[in-house]
Amino acid sequence: MTHREPARPSAPRIPPLGDDEADEQAKALLEEVRLPNAEAVNIFATLVRNPGLYRRWMPFAGKLLAGKLPARDRELLILRSAWRCASSYEWGQHVRLATQAGITADEIDRVSAGPNAPGWDSFERALLTAVDELHDDACITDRTWETLASRYDDRQMIELPMLVGQYHMLAFALNSIGVQREPGVPDLPDRPA
Repeated sequence: MTHREPARPSAPRIPPLGDDEADEQAKALLEEVRLPNAEAVNIFATLVRNPGLYRRWMPFAGKLLAGKLPARDRELLILRSAWRCASSYEWGQHVRLATQAGITADEIDRVSAGPNAPGWDSFERALLTAVDELHDDACITDRTWETLASRYDDRQMIELPMLVGQYHMLAFALNSIGVQREPGVPDLPDRPA
């Protein structure tokens, strides 16, 4: 069987909103996420084309990025979600955040190899396994749940599948809309045949 990359648009199906196109509402919404030297602009400038949805999605997404899960764990979960969904945009942006959270380049590379790759401790393996289980069967197994619950409280256990689900949903949108990575943002590693 030959390996094929998943089909992804090579150009935006819906382009990012240009500054000259933005009305006052869009400008105000984008100003809330505009940071000096920000490099994740295409996602916001594209999704803001649906201002009502964008306005309601941003607090949820922001809450998950500043939630109860440790930053390192959160970024491992997001990277594995991005890998499983073949979301180049999501992967590239979160490689940067993962590095800031103390995840090494070797560990980032290992995320694509999955939970059975050598080098993960049992808890990290459970994090990656949880993503795979959610992706494959929409449920974390008892065994994986028990490992995660040995360290996480109830709030974190609720947050984990919601985080994975949010990034799964976001990958659907980014991939389908054709949101392109900004210059210099890393691409997904090659997928094995």
